[in-house]
Amino acid sequence: MADLADGDALAERVAIRLRDMVIKGALRPGDRIVERRLCAELNVSRTPMREALKLLRQDGLVEISRNRGARVLSFDPVEAIDLFEVIAALEAEAAARFCASASDETLSGLEALHARMLFFRAAGDLDGYFDANSVIHDAIIEGAGNAVLSDSHSRLMLRARRGRYMAIMDISRLDQAVREHEALMATLRARSVDAARAIWRVHLLNTGSSVSKALAGDDTDA
Repeated sequence: MADLADGDALAERVAIRLRDMVIKGALRPGDRIVERRLCAELNVSRTPMREALKLLRQDGLVEISRNRGARVLSFDPVEAIDLFEVIAALEAEAAARFCASASDETLSGLEALHARMLFFRAAGDLDGYFDANSVIHDAIIEGAGNAVLSDSHSRLMLRARRGRYMAIMDISRLDQAVREHEALMATLRARSVDAARAIWRVHLLNTGSSVSKALAGDDTDA
């Protein structure tokens, strides 16, 4: 049983690395997964790699065919709009709940995360910015205190994080997103529940629009 558990844990760690590669474009939509190369890169055997790919298939990130192996699934502009409309509704409700119920200590923690995100933006570190930004979004979801909302959001974000990373490549959208984060923090400090909900909904809808445009551009380039 211990060996089985160890194998499952290794497959999950490999899956985390592969998800990050998909999100940040090291593995692009349509790419074939070359197991041998990735096994060497991640220093793992074929078994945990294949188990990890099955996890990514469950996430909707790859497809696996018997004769052709695994391929990163594409993400189209219409899907991006539809996906972020739902995410916007969930995150807007989470922001409102967070605003209404977060303790001063919890809000101070979010302030620290916000400052960290701004640090990475000023340094021009897009990977650091993205990771810090994601932590903020997840903290607001967790702070909403609704397990169903959190679970629904987690499942949707398995598909959406790649799109969110694409959005930060548009510097004009990146700067707009930072302003939206600043506006949210102001509403949270003021405990303005309705304003927090409205700002965060617009923020996510704007992200969806930016993702859709980026994907349409990718299709044109192809």
